[in-house]
Amino acid sequence: MKLMDIANELVAGCRENRELANLDKLYAADVVSVESVDMGNGRETNGIEGVKGKHAWFASMYDILDSDISDPFPHGDDRFAVIFEMTAKSKETGAIEPMKEVAVYHVANGKIVREEFFYGM
Repeated sequence: MKLMDIANELVAGCRENRELANLDKLYAADVVSVESVDMGNGRETNGIEGVKGKHAWFASMYDILDSDISDPFPHGDDRFAVIFEMTAKSKETGAIEPMKEVAVYHVANGKIVREEFFYGM
């Protein structure tokens, strides 16, 4: 897949709640995922199964009440960024939290090989 095909499918999948199906479709098996801060398990997660685990952890912690996902912003022929904004409810406390992050995706050989998340704390 070409960069913008991957970028547009990632965004569409997020908007349509198909992000888990897109992991196998769009991501390399040896993908690297990097968070802005260490939440107790290190900043870096390696491999598609690790990324699936991150998604499972987030789903176990929060209910998404609403979200807005930007169109992708391409950067050359190997990267794109997406802005994610959402309101989430903590399953543990019931607290409602606004969340906003920028994700940068690196693409090689038709797959996402690295994702980096930027957010305020």
